[in-house]
Amino acid sequence: MAAFMGLWIFFIFGLQCAQADFQVDNQDLTIIVGNQGFFNLSLTKSLTKTVNITFEIEHKDLLRTEPTTFNVTENDKNKVWNISVLALSPGYVIIAVNVTPDNVTNFSNAFVRVTIERSEILYHISNVVGWIYFLAWSISFYPQIYSNYKRKSVVGLNFDFLSLNIVGFLMYALFNCGLYWIPEVELEYFRRYPKGLNPVQVNDIFFALHAVLATAITISQCFIYEIGTQRVSITARFIHGIFSLFILISALLAIIKTIAWLDFLYFCSYVKLAITLIKYVPQAYYNYQRKSTVGWSIGNIFLDFTGGILSMLQMILNAYNYDDWESIFGDPTKFGLGFFSVAFDIFFLVQHYVLYRHTNEKVIDLCGRI
Repeated sequence: MAAFMGLWIFFIFGLQCAQADFQVDNQDLTIIVGNQGFFNLSLTKSLTKTVNITFEIEHKDLLRTEPTTFNVTENDKNKVWNISVLALSPGYVIIAVNVTPDNVTNFSNAFVRVTIERSEILYHISNVVGWIYFLAWSISFYPQIYSNYKRKSVVGLNFDFLSLNIVGFLMYALFNCGLYWIPEVELEYFRRYPKGLNPVQVNDIFFALHAVLATAITISQCFIYEIGTQRVSITARFIHGIFSLFILISALLAIIKTIAWLDFLYFCSYVKLAITLIKYVPQAYYNYQRKSTVGWSIGNIFLDFTGGILSMLQMILNAYNYDDWESIFGDPTKFGLGFFSVAFDIFFLVQHYVLYRHTNEKVIDLCGRI
């Protein structure tokens, strides 16, 4: 009985120690080079033994803390410590709190993500550029919708492009909504990246859902207006079959718990990336076959071109402001996709204004409409 009571007391004592947590009041801190920032480290309850607190800095050449280390004594009445952070160079740094001995308290959430900027002005310019390209891409769907409505025809708008576009945006919306709104998926993300941020923001969800809706409206016009001899090609159907099989197998693997649902959403995003690479090819080839761009809205291309250029400009501004060129050259996927889309936009502009300019004028004269 005495042994049982002793074990129970030891368990209660251990539980009380485990319940003492080190926490920070702000896990995201932004500082201009040469300036200071602050965060508070707090303890939820008194400790039963003295511990040493050390701040582990991922890149020590980018910042330093004051103090760098200190002790918290047994039954210390002080429960909050103000920590100063001096920014030395631009970049991204994680300050992690390390407690020795490590079995006295929980400090897994005691970390701060620090963003060090060269210039606050560049930060605001980048934000403005971001909103402009967000609006440009969001509005870019409507010139095509209006052109179809005005002409009462979708002749000239390639159906392969439309079918690929709707699938791509559906995959993009599924990824964004799943990672943002499903708690289990978000929890899995933070298990893998405990000090990361959810990469999906509200504007990402809005853009994806809006893109699906706008593309669906464009497709619905194909059932109302003149379509000529256009059909979804066998090649496009084969590509859709491959994507469908890939997504179906991925979903089944997630259902039987062979892979996590987060992995399934990543696979959806890979389909979106693949579609972004190929979706403009059918329309470009269709224009070449017809020797005309009539029916393919040039307004859509101008807005898409504007959005793509500004998107890459924002990436360059951020890379300079945070000295993070690896985000472009170390992982070129996003920048490469933006560049690829802009390259196709330029090609479409050349088709419209150079290669098939006279053909367009003849068609306009015959039809009496644009």
